[in-house]
Amino acid sequence: MTVPEAMLLFALVAIPLTIMPGLDSALVLRTAVVSGRRHAYATALGINAGVLAWGVAAAVGATAVLAASETAYRALTLAGAAYLAWLGGRMLWSSFRAGRYDALPDGALPSAVSGAAPGALPSVERSPWRSFALGATTNLLNPKVGVFYLATIPQFLPDGVPHLLMGLLLAVEHDVLGLAWLALLIHAAGLAKRWLSGRTIARVTDRVTGVVLLALAGRIGWNALTGQARAI
Repeated sequence: MTVPEAMLLFALVAIPLTIMPGLDSALVLRTAVVSGRRHAYATALGINAGVLAWGVAAAVGATAVLAASETAYRALTLAGAAYLAWLGGRMLWSSFRAGRYDALPDGALPSAVSGAAPGALPSVERSPWRSFALGATTNLLNPKVGVFYLATIPQFLPDGVPHLLMGLLLAVEHDVLGLAWLALLIHAAGLAKRWLSGRTIARVTDRVTGVVLLALAGRIGWNALTGQARAI
């Protein structure tokens, strides 16, 4: 197997997993609706930074600890579940807080708001780095990403190619595919700005995403506590 062949075969595995609806897509769409395109891209870059970190860890064998140690895997899984529960709970709490969406008109966002992307909340002034950290932390606390790499990367290692280098190439390839998909979602949200820029849709988006995260956290936590973590 040559390097181009390995990358092509890996793409055939990674593409369906990338476009499958999941936590990453939900977070990016929610950010695009509530905080705008700039923060959505920051969240997407954070997610991809986490993917790259897991890819490097798998390439050097660090994630072998997760595969070998049930305790380590369960501990990281529970930490991820707790983080998702906190994130979902915070979204729900914020959606009921008075004044949370007052900066948004109950309709399309006026073009007079200088520099504001469609769907942005001008009242929520925060650095895009916080959105980046949100995406990265969410991904890094998901051991399934590490286990995915640990299971797949060894299958795509051509003879004579350093494992670390090939692992990095595959992780970067996965990043490019993931960023392309998330960018498509962000721009799709922008095209639907007439429906996605009012107070009501922003509030509903926070509530729906919060409930989804809480449900996912509950499922992950329960499976980890009952010894079914690897079956999630």
